[in-house]
Amino acid sequence: MKKIKIIETAFRDAHQSLLATRMRTRDMLPIAEKMDKVGFFSLEAWGGATFDTCIRYLNEDPWERLVELKDLVKKTPLQMLLRGQNLVGYKHYPDDVVRNFVEKSYENGIDVFRIFDALNDIRNMELSIKVAKEQGAHVQGTISYTTSPVHALKKYVEFAKELESLECDSVVIKDMAGLISPQDTYEIVTTLKEETDLLINLHCHCTSGMTPMSYYAACQAGIDLLDTAISPLSGGASQPPTESMVAALEGSPYSTELDLVLLSEIKKYFEDIRKKYSGLIDPISEKIDTDVLLYQIPGGMLSNFVSQLKEQNALDRYKEVLNEVPKVRAELGYPPLVTPTSQIVGIQAVMNVLGGERYKNVSKEVKDYIKGFYGLPPAPVNSAVAKKIIGNIEIIDCRPADLLEPELEKFRSKGEKMGIIKKDEDVLTYALYPAIAPKFLKGEAVEEPIEKAPEVENTNTGALPTEYNVEVDGELFDVKVIPTGYMEIESDSTKAPTGSVPGGVTSSMQGMILKLKVAQDDKVKEGDIVAVLEAMKMENDIHASISGIIQDIFIEEGDTVSAGEILMIIK
Repeated sequence: MKKIKIIETAFRDAHQSLLATRMRTRDMLPIAEKMDKVGFFSLEAWGGATFDTCIRYLNEDPWERLVELKDLVKKTPLQMLLRGQNLVGYKHYPDDVVRNFVEKSYENGIDVFRIFDALNDIRNMELSIKVAKEQGAHVQGTISYTTSPVHALKKYVEFAKELESLECDSVVIKDMAGLISPQDTYEIVTTLKEETDLLINLHCHCTSGMTPMSYYAACQAGIDLLDTAISPLSGGASQPPTESMVAALEGSPYSTELDLVLLSEIKKYFEDIRKKYSGLIDPISEKIDTDVLLYQIPGGMLSNFVSQLKEQNALDRYKEVLNEVPKVRAELGYPPLVTPTSQIVGIQAVMNVLGGERYKNVSKEVKDYIKGFYGLPPAPVNSAVAKKIIGNIEIIDCRPADLLEPELEKFRSKGEKMGIIKKDEDVLTYALYPAIAPKFLKGEAVEEPIEKAPEVENTNTGALPTEYNVEVDGELFDVKVIPTGYMEIESDSTKAPTGSVPGGVTSSMQGMILKLKVAQDDKVKEGDIVAVLEAMKMENDIHASISGIIQDIFIEEGDTVSAGEILMIIK
């Protein structure tokens, strides 16, 4: 009889996949001790997008979240998702930052490090694995699973053997989009059990609908660990429900031996949590969508993708963008779609659709990816696309981090001069997110409100209101709902004009002005970079529309701008 061990994802991947990572620490702590009693292999509670979201939206210190959870969870190991050389960010960081981050994560309470690289480039994982092992942590080497003409079982097994040679304690098949079929699951788990001595873990999302069947096939093949989410935060873009898997395996040779009564008590708590955050749950991310087998957008990205398209006022082009994703992915060499490559491919698909011309606008990250700064793509990048984006620039073939100079002390010095460093961990927060961390560390960040689910009022006549006053980012809009289903919007805004203005430089999408490259009266040439926009966590250059002199600038660094908003005028 083989006992299956369960990794519970409610505190990290489950709410990242369904609630855009918005669960507050104060909603985790009251149930933490009860979850500690269940007997899970680990509680995944940190890493991934949680770090970014804490300081960007929640006005929470992610390090404090970890310490507070560790104070309550005494028996069950706490687990994090670490993006190799990307850590919890979207680019490669220098080795000194990587080493210090892993050390501090362990010191603050992480027991299990799930370490992956989006391209399965082992060079990007070696240092974080080495440092985590030095701390005495359990290290999970990760296979970022995907399907494509260049991905095959043989390559995954070879990669697992490389991870074993680095002394990983277990290997996880990370199926970000729920692509793995029961047959393929059985084959890969069986082969990995035969070819390695590692514990084997399967992590899937339910988007395609196949995952519960694949989990049972994994049990039959000898799996050791399964990732699940307590039922109110399960399904759709999240993991299979914990209680359902426990009940399904009870009495079988694969029983988890977990207490369904205790799990039911925990479920009741999370039912209230789900209600509290219901305004964030989009029907698209909680339903079965077999189209994922075509476009392969992973669970965490799917809910954020919907949210970001809404921000661009372009949700009506959702299917169009999804159809563009596999085209971009193929042209970029079939990267597995997991952070940061899911964002790199996803935002490029958005820009190709919304920009009216494919690869007319390209993020800095796409350029860096093609130059080799993220590692070796599974297949060569389409030569015509590469030529259009980077011209004749040489592509690197070394470990990308070898080109990076140490940065930790530089950020420590800058942070101390700014007066934002109160503890060692603050240096890491600043180094990871230099654009958004200072506002948080200065105490100037504000927690965003928890979005409420819309309520429809039933009246005696059955009629619904047809006119609303809606405030968005301080702007008041008069919204009239017309029987055709369209909306008329009249703005009271006194901000810069939108639309077509001679010499106007407009924002291609909603985002934050990261850098302003020009000042009033500066001379510019058509195509010069005049500003850098952060949108969907990627950097996008904004170019001068014509040659001339900067006449007016309507924005400052840190401003949030809308798609089509005029940022400056060139005369």
